[in-house]
Amino acid sequence: MKSRRFQPLHLAGWLFADLLLVLALVAMGDQGDPLAAQAHAPSASPSASASAGPGKPRHKGPRAVLRKPVKIAVDAAPGDKEAIVRGLREATERYEGRQAAFVLTFGRHTDPGAGGDYAHDVNALLVKARPEMFRGATTRDFWKGGASTGHADLEIYFYTY
Repeated sequence: MKSRRFQPLHLAGWLFADLLLVLALVAMGDQGDPLAAQAHAPSASPSASASAGPGKPRHKGPRAVLRKPVKIAVDAAPGDKEAIVRGLREATERYEGRQAAFVLTFGRHTDPGAGGDYAHDVNALLVKARPEMFRGATTRDFWKGGASTGHADLEIYFYTY
Protein backbone atom coordinates (compact mmCIF):
# COMPACT_ATOMS: atom_id res chain seq x y z
CA MET A 1 0.00 0.00 0.00
CA LYS A 2 1.15 3.47 -0.85
CA SER A 3 1.48 5.86 2.08
CA ARG A 4 0.30 9.43 1.69
CA ARG A 5 2.94 12.01 2.31
CA PHE A 6 2.61 15.71 2.73
CA GLN A 7 3.03 17.52 -0.58
CA PRO A 8 3.92 21.23 -0.30
CA LEU A 9 2.62 21.74 -3.80
CA HIS A 10 -0.92 21.34 -2.44
CA LEU A 11 -0.50 24.59 -0.48
CA ALA A 12 0.46 26.65 -3.53
CA GLY A 13 -3.16 27.52 -4.33
CA TRP A 14 -3.86 28.69 -0.78
CA LEU A 15 -0.67 30.72 -0.71
CA PHE A 16 -1.63 32.40 -3.97
CA ALA A 17 -5.13 33.22 -2.63
CA ASP A 18 -3.70 34.68 0.59
CA LEU A 19 -1.22 36.83 -1.30
CA LEU A 20 -3.99 38.07 -3.59
CA LEU A 21 -6.08 39.00 -0.54
CA VAL A 22 -3.18 40.96 0.99
CA LEU A 23 -2.62 42.74 -2.31
CA ALA A 24 -6.32 43.69 -2.50
CA LEU A 25 -6.27 45.03 1.07
CA VAL A 26 -3.18 47.12 0.38
CA ALA A 27 -4.78 48.52 -2.77
CA MET A 28 -7.98 49.45 -0.92
CA GLY A 29 -6.03 51.03 1.93
CA ASP A 30 -4.13 53.19 -0.55
CA GLN A 31 -7.33 54.89 -1.77
CA GLY A 32 -7.98 58.42 -0.53
CA ASP A 33 -11.05 59.59 1.34
CA PRO A 34 -13.56 60.82 -1.29
CA LEU A 35 -15.30 63.15 1.17
CA ALA A 36 -12.02 64.77 2.15
CA ALA A 37 -11.11 65.18 -1.52
CA GLN A 38 -14.43 66.94 -2.20
CA ALA A 39 -13.89 69.27 0.75
CA HIS A 40 -10.52 70.41 -0.60
CA ALA A 41 -11.61 70.70 -4.24
CA PRO A 42 -12.05 74.27 -5.49
CA SER A 43 -15.65 75.43 -5.97
CA ALA A 44 -17.09 75.37 -9.45
CA SER A 45 -18.27 78.94 -9.06
CA PRO A 46 -18.02 81.66 -6.44
CA SER A 47 -21.79 81.53 -5.94
CA ALA A 48 -21.53 78.00 -4.51
CA SER A 49 -20.28 79.33 -1.17
CA ALA A 50 -22.81 82.16 -1.24
CA SER A 51 -25.69 79.68 -1.44
CA ALA A 52 -25.03 78.65 2.16
CA GLY A 53 -26.00 82.16 3.17
CA PRO A 54 -24.30 84.53 5.54
CA GLY A 55 -23.93 83.24 9.07
CA LYS A 56 -24.79 79.65 8.11
CA PRO A 57 -21.87 77.25 8.42
CA ARG A 58 -21.04 74.99 5.49
CA HIS A 59 -21.15 71.43 6.73
CA LYS A 60 -18.60 68.99 5.42
CA GLY A 61 -19.12 65.26 5.37
CA PRO A 62 -22.12 63.18 6.27
CA ARG A 63 -24.47 64.06 9.09
CA ALA A 64 -24.00 61.99 12.24
CA VAL A 65 -25.78 61.39 15.53
CA LEU A 66 -24.42 62.78 18.77
CA ARG A 67 -23.38 60.08 21.22
CA LYS A 68 -24.57 61.90 24.32
CA PRO A 69 -28.35 62.15 24.65
CA VAL A 70 -30.31 65.12 25.88
CA LYS A 71 -32.36 63.93 28.84
CA ILE A 72 -35.72 65.52 29.61
CA ALA A 73 -38.73 64.57 31.71
CA VAL A 74 -42.44 65.04 31.16
CA ASP A 75 -45.09 64.91 33.88
CA ALA A 76 -48.74 64.68 32.83
CA ALA A 77 -51.63 62.45 33.70
CA PRO A 78 -52.06 59.41 31.46
CA GLY A 79 -54.58 60.21 28.74
CA ASP A 80 -54.23 63.99 29.07
CA LYS A 81 -52.81 64.61 25.61
CA GLU A 82 -52.85 68.40 25.85
CA ALA A 83 -50.81 68.33 29.07
CA ILE A 84 -48.32 65.88 27.52
CA VAL A 85 -47.89 68.12 24.45
CA ARG A 86 -47.49 71.18 26.67
CA GLY A 87 -44.89 69.36 28.79
CA LEU A 88 -42.97 68.27 25.69
CA ARG A 89 -42.93 71.81 24.30
CA GLU A 90 -41.65 73.24 27.58
CA ALA A 91 -38.99 70.56 28.02
CA THR A 92 -37.67 70.87 24.45
CA GLU A 93 -37.89 74.64 24.08
CA ARG A 94 -34.17 75.23 24.56
CA TYR A 95 -33.34 72.71 21.80
CA GLU A 96 -35.46 74.38 19.14
CA GLY A 97 -33.86 74.32 15.70
CA ARG A 98 -32.29 70.90 16.19
CA GLN A 99 -33.50 67.66 14.66
CA ALA A 100 -33.84 64.40 16.59
CA ALA A 101 -32.51 61.18 15.11
CA PHE A 102 -34.10 58.87 17.66
CA VAL A 103 -35.85 59.07 21.01
CA LEU A 104 -35.93 56.53 23.83
CA THR A 105 -38.90 57.07 26.13
CA PHE A 106 -39.23 55.41 29.53
CA GLY A 107 -42.73 55.48 31.02
CA ARG A 108 -42.82 55.12 34.81
CA HIS A 109 -45.38 52.83 36.34
CA THR A 110 -45.58 49.86 38.69
CA ASP A 111 -47.02 47.78 35.83
CA PRO A 112 -44.76 47.20 32.79
CA GLY A 113 -47.69 47.25 30.36
CA ALA A 114 -49.05 50.55 31.60
CA GLY A 115 -45.56 52.11 31.66
CA GLY A 116 -44.90 51.04 28.08
CA ASP A 117 -48.30 52.35 27.02
CA TYR A 118 -47.58 55.73 28.57
CA ALA A 119 -44.22 55.88 26.80
CA HIS A 120 -45.99 55.02 23.54
CA ASP A 121 -48.52 57.81 24.11
CA VAL A 122 -45.73 60.33 24.74
CA ASN A 123 -43.87 59.23 21.60
CA ALA A 124 -47.05 59.49 19.52
CA LEU A 125 -47.35 63.17 20.53
CA LEU A 126 -43.74 64.20 19.79
CA VAL A 127 -44.48 65.38 16.25
CA LYS A 128 -47.52 67.30 17.44
CA ALA A 129 -45.42 69.08 20.08
CA ARG A 130 -42.47 69.96 17.80
CA PRO A 131 -42.94 68.84 14.18
CA GLU A 132 -39.65 70.30 12.92
CA MET A 133 -37.69 68.56 15.67
CA PHE A 134 -39.24 65.09 15.69
CA ARG A 135 -40.48 64.51 12.13
CA GLY A 136 -38.85 61.32 10.86
CA ALA A 137 -37.28 60.46 14.22
CA THR A 138 -37.19 56.84 15.32
CA THR A 139 -38.85 56.26 18.69
CA ARG A 140 -38.75 53.38 21.17
CA ASP A 141 -41.07 52.79 24.11
CA PHE A 142 -39.75 51.38 27.39
CA TRP A 143 -41.00 50.79 30.89
CA LYS A 144 -39.21 52.12 33.94
CA GLY A 145 -40.33 50.84 37.30
CA GLY A 146 -41.56 53.39 39.76
CA ALA A 147 -44.43 54.24 42.04
CA SER A 148 -45.32 57.49 40.27
CA THR A 149 -47.54 57.33 37.20
CA GLY A 150 -47.81 60.00 34.54
CA HIS A 151 -44.06 60.52 34.29
CA ALA A 152 -41.79 59.83 31.32
CA ASP A 153 -38.04 60.17 30.98
CA LEU A 154 -36.88 60.85 27.43
CA GLU A 155 -33.42 60.46 25.94
CA ILE A 156 -33.18 62.41 22.70
CA TYR A 157 -30.28 61.76 20.35
CA PHE A 158 -29.88 64.74 18.02
CA TYR A 159 -28.16 64.94 14.67
CA THR A 160 -24.87 66.82 14.65
CA TYR A 161 -26.32 69.44 12.30
